[in-house]
Amino acid sequence: MSLPFGPVLRQPDGYSCGAACIVVARLLRTRVTPLASAFAPDVLRTHRELVGLTDREGHAQLPWPRHLGTPPWAIAHALAGIEGVPYAVKVARHEPESLFAAARDAVGEGRAGHPVALYVGNRFLPRHVVLALEPSDTGALRCYDPASGTLRTASPWAFTHGELHLGGWTHPWFVVLPH
Repeated sequence: MSLPFGPVLRQPDGYSCGAACIVVARLLRTRVTPLASAFAPDVLRTHRELVGLTDREGHAQLPWPRHLGTPPWAIAHALAGIEGVPYAVKVARHEPESLFAAARDAVGEGRAGHPVALYVGNRFLPRHVVLALEPSDTGALRCYDPASGTLRTASPWAFTHGELHLGGWTHPWFVVLPH
């Protein structure tokens, strides 16, 4: 990864974690290094596009209240546009082991891998979005966490047992992955 992970890539407000993940996915695909002064405005613009009446290309979409963050279907649509493959939203609690394995397979190694969005929260609600970018040497996922702008690790055990520590949240809710 050649991005300057850290404060430069921190989400600018409490609602734009999903949009920050989309901006980072675009940056990784185009191999462009962001300017510190450009990241926050790009994230806020992307968030408006993800929850507005029309998407980035001007196609109609179901609007969503901005203060509720970014809906999983908007993340799936945006990632499909960036990656050029269809994405689907899966519910993590139904099959956590196989979804973690599918996410690890999707991110793969090198440029051929595709990022995977993970919605995490507490036991009751999804509250945050992170972007799985690559597998670690231990079989975990290395994830971009917009709350800090840094890379964090999610192990298979933590994912299946609700012990994640991503943006302060522990439970997986949705996995948005290519299919």
